[in-house]
Amino acid sequence: MSNGQSERREMPSSREMTGAEMVVQALKDNGVKHVFGYPGGAVLPIYDEIFQQDEVEHILVRHEQGAGHAAEG
Repeated sequence: MSNGQSERREMPSSREMTGAEMVVQALKDNGVKHVFGYPGGAVLPIYDEIFQQDEVEHILVRHEQGAGHAAEG
């Protein structure tokens, strides 16, 4: 029976994920095996995460348009 006060349950602590870890995990969860890209400043944390695992392979291209065409097949 409740006394009108809300009970607060402690959630088990878990490690927080970085944005880069979330991106790579989402790729894995969706069955992505290859990504095509051209590394640059803003996405370097994602590249760091990609190179720390072996389920998603990065394929280096010479420019972004080439990556788009390569990804189309």
